[in-house]
Amino acid sequence: MSERLQPGDTAPAFTLPDADGKDVSLADHRGRKVIVYFYPAALTPGCTKQACDFTDNLELLAGAGYDVIGVSPDRPEKLAKFREQENLKVTLVGDPSKAVLEAYGAFGEKKMYGKTVTGVIRSTFVVDEQGRVEQSFYNVRATGHVAKIIKDLGI
Repeated sequence: MSERLQPGDTAPAFTLPDADGKDVSLADHRGRKVIVYFYPAALTPGCTKQACDFTDNLELLAGAGYDVIGVSPDRPEKLAKFREQENLKVTLVGDPSKAVLEAYGAFGEKKMYGKTVTGVIRSTFVVDEQGRVEQSFYNVRATGHVAKIIKDLGI
């Protein structure tokens, strides 16, 4: 597992395919704040709850100057199905190689049902206009996390 990112660190650059197969880069969002969140798998209950929470609060976040990008190890085809099935408005990108997940410290050993497993560590990062990590949250819960971010950001 790679190092965990801390506030002040430069957010690792990435370019990943979205649900339509188009490349999305963190650099495309330079000059705006970005919430980058990492989740284990599309079309699963917790990840659906989290993606729906972000979608439900997207206008509020955008109005406060934040873009939202969700990253999972899924392929674009599965992301498209997820987006359509749940009517999601957040940008979803896939990282099947897990290179970006690892760069953010969002892939590695974690506890699941009392066992140590290797997988995606549900994590969220607030990246400032210059591409620096403003806040990092590891091992977050799918439910209630978006409300906590909104509260922490003072929105």
